[in-house]
Amino acid sequence: MKETFPVRRLTPGLALGAALVTMVGGVSAATAAGSPTTAASAASSPGSDHAALGLDAAEKLVTRSVVTDPDGTTHVRYDRTWRGLRVVGGDLIVEKSSKGKVREARFNSEHAAVGARTTTPKVARSTALAKGAARSKAAGKTSDAELVVWAGEGTPTLAYDVVTTGVKADQTPSRLHTIVDAERGEVITSWDEIVNGTGHSMYSGTVTLNTIQSGSNWLLKDSVGNYTTDLNGGTSGAGTQFTDADNVWGTGAPSNRQTAGVDAQYGAEKTYAYYNGVLGRAGIWNNGTGARSRVHYGNAYVNAFWDGTQMTYGDGAGNNKPLTSLDVAAHEMSHGVTENTAGLIYSGESGGLNEATSDIFGAAVEFYASNSSDVGDYLIGEKIDINGNGTPLRYMDKPSKDGKSQDCWTSGTKNLDPHYSSGPLNHWFYLASEGSGAKTINGVSYNSPTCNGSTVTGAGRAAMEKIWYRTLATKLTSSSTYAAARNGAIASAKELYGTGSAQCTAVAAAFSAISVAAGSETCGGTPPPPTGGNLLGNPGFESGATVWTGTAGPITNNTGRPARTGSWKMWLGGNGSTSTETEQQTVTIPSTATSAVLSFWVRIDSSETTSSSAYDTMKPQIVVGGVTTTLATYSNLDKNSTYVQKSFDLTAHKGKTVTVKFLMNEDVTLQTSFVVDDTALTVS
Repeated sequence: MKETFPVRRLTPGLALGAALVTMVGGVSAATAAGSPTTAASAASSPGSDHAALGLDAAEKLVTRSVVTDPDGTTHVRYDRTWRGLRVVGGDLIVEKSSKGKVREARFNSEHAAVGARTTTPKVARSTALAKGAARSKAAGKTSDAELVVWAGEGTPTLAYDVVTTGVKADQTPSRLHTIVDAERGEVITSWDEIVNGTGHSMYSGTVTLNTIQSGSNWLLKDSVGNYTTDLNGGTSGAGTQFTDADNVWGTGAPSNRQTAGVDAQYGAEKTYAYYNGVLGRAGIWNNGTGARSRVHYGNAYVNAFWDGTQMTYGDGAGNNKPLTSLDVAAHEMSHGVTENTAGLIYSGESGGLNEATSDIFGAAVEFYASNSSDVGDYLIGEKIDINGNGTPLRYMDKPSKDGKSQDCWTSGTKNLDPHYSSGPLNHWFYLASEGSGAKTINGVSYNSPTCNGSTVTGAGRAAMEKIWYRTLATKLTSSSTYAAARNGAIASAKELYGTGSAQCTAVAAAFSAISVAAGSETCGGTPPPPTGGNLLGNPGFESGATVWTGTAGPITNNTGRPARTGSWKMWLGGNGSTSTETEQQTVTIPSTATSAVLSFWVRIDSSETTSSSAYDTMKPQIVVGGVTTTLATYSNLDKNSTYVQKSFDLTAHKGKTVTVKFLMNEDVTLQTSFVVDDTALTVS
């Protein structure tokens, strides 16, 4: 298990998926971060994946996006329908080998199935519309309601998704979703589709813009389609494309209408370049096209927002402080990236993760741009003085300094506004990047505490940016929590930098430091030996994929093969394709031992029909002083229907550090499953 919500290693018939690839060395940063491809149809096959997942016939999978790793492993993100109804919160991620075999699935909800009790509502549509309208604080409201299945949390149920549109008192447009139970009439949850930013109005000095020419004029537009328009105080429409005769834009003063456009365009171009060059993502939609930025929205509008298609910026207090700075552009564009990857709903813990993601990449782009007028920092809105006392809006090193955000995760985090429930993840990013304690970076002083009293050593901002993006693109779903974020980030760190890496250690330590407890995903490494006669830790695998290190996936509680005792075991092979899997752990045999015996139970089944050729093998091995010794070789020729115990005398290695290793190799076709349970290295 790899998340708070169900993660399955799957068994279509006897052809089992293998493990996650661990990517270290030789992979470009942009590619390794896991960038979604545009050829979703080439990697996704809803029909076959539906069968592999064992989903109900009434369910349909709808491909949303695909992420492809350098080795061909794909992460296919699906939405679902049930009996023709759209399922809200039914999204899932399927990981597949380069040959298209399903390895595991990450479901958004604790319920993998999304079928509701009925398709016939007891609550009238008019009642649901009224409840949605009552939730909205917008003026000029109009509402529509769609019958859906709500599967975001709890037992899936028939519901109405009521969308109420209008304009709030502060001039921000609103598209509020209200989920109303269609059987009981209760409001289940609500969130606004228009994601607000917070004010960041600071200019970036003289900058270079990649404008294009049209006739005798220049357009505030680049070659990939990032362009900026003037709303001229309006609150709707596309606005007027900025043009200029000499390609010299603005004056640096808000009184010149082009100035706000310059900052917005510069921010959009730098953000696109960051995602494309650093993370390997070709813009918000990953299709190589830019986005529109609208400036001069409304009258003295002190905000900026992403509305699902474009970025929009107000002119700030007195129409003299346009909210068009570099980090605001990156923040708002990153809301678009989140919408088109994990789709984190803007409420509860997922809302905090959504907002923090925009802060994280806002800071990342600021560092990336390396602009002397706006140096990279971990402060949000540090130059606009919205508070009137020279303080920033938010502090990533210690979020509680703003008076509202949390430093540490609590059970009440989900009840906060996303701008404040984002605090713990912002804190995590700083700690994992820079570490705890006092330090000065780019002339800014920080002093980051930890919630558990620990000392955290950071592993570098560049690594954390890639790890968090991979988590967003391949691990998180619409209702993901902080617990899911921890598991996903650790898994991503191992995939990018390896088991036991400094980067993974920093990720895990920083999550512990913000009070997010350890979950099923660990960085691996060598633990202290257990007490008692058995030196092996987690010998029966009942603690999940912990202590043992190697290939991700074999240690499982999947019911496709029985455990000897309990419900967990080490299931090697079963792929039906060319693959190699390993699991190992290292212990020290005491020099005072009079005997040391390695033992384990193994069950072998195979689709191979030969009686003479060992096509698929599993070897128990030991590594001592860098020398590997194979203790035995089992193959498809040794298949048996029950568990059999194997034992090996290791007394000769007392006083030495010994790595116990299981190595499995499978050939191109026909699966063989080697299922190991109840291991022991017993000393006396």
